[in-house]
Amino acid sequence: MRIATLCDIHGNLPALDAVLAEVELLDVDAIVVGGDVVPGPFMAETLDRLRALGDRARFVMGNGDREVVEAFDAGLRPEDAGEDERARRFTAWCAGRIDRSHRDFLAAFEPVVSLPVDDLGPVLFCHGSPRSDMEIITQVTPPERLLAMLDGVAEATVVCGHTHHQFALGADGRTVLNAGAVGMPYQGAAAAFWLLLGPDVQMRRTDYDIDGALEALRATGAPDIDEIMLQESLVDPARAEDVARFFEDMATRAG
Repeated sequence: MRIATLCDIHGNLPALDAVLAEVELLDVDAIVVGGDVVPGPFMAETLDRLRALGDRARFVMGNGDREVVEAFDAGLRPEDAGEDERARRFTAWCAGRIDRSHRDFLAAFEPVVSLPVDDLGPVLFCHGSPRSDMEIITQVTPPERLLAMLDGVAEATVVCGHTHHQFALGADGRTVLNAGAVGMPYQGAAAAFWLLLGPDVQMRRTDYDIDGALEALRATGAPDIDEIMLQESLVDPARAEDVARFFEDMATRAG
């Protein structure tokens, strides 16, 4: 199989549309969406677009997807968040932009997906790590921490997202690939990043109208949208190297 992998869309509909238009020009057998479709500004529209892909798409649960489902189920409202709880207020706003069918679509996402890929063999797709949608893997994760996260995984190739930057990382005959982020990249450039597998590995970049996207994303009224989502991804993009070090330090402290 030849598989397009799209991670961390975060409700950025202009970015998703640009990537899907490019994917349609390629001879792919399947699309794996690797988590964190939401939260983001264009909630219902993004979910409708992905749902329309039908059986050719498989969906991995991301921590953001799970948190939106939890907020929907709890009836969380933006005003329930404290003054300094920007992320909680944003998630509550996002949960209020979807209906029950969108919620059920999100809730049905899978923890992991395994599919065969031409010339690579079986590939495991996850969000954070094979054992947790919150676990952090970066381009500077040391082998001892990486191998612990891969313990018990049969596949030699693992594809993840969550940290929003593309990389390939090897340890003990295993390869971990991060597809990057479609909608909220930490890549040093404002574009959409994704992965094409089979028969080789292609780290892909899709350019689109960033100024038009920023205007549309802000016009949704999503609270704190620049601080939470846009500033370091599309306005003044953070460098992948800096983001990797930041996330790795966070993971080390948590450990």
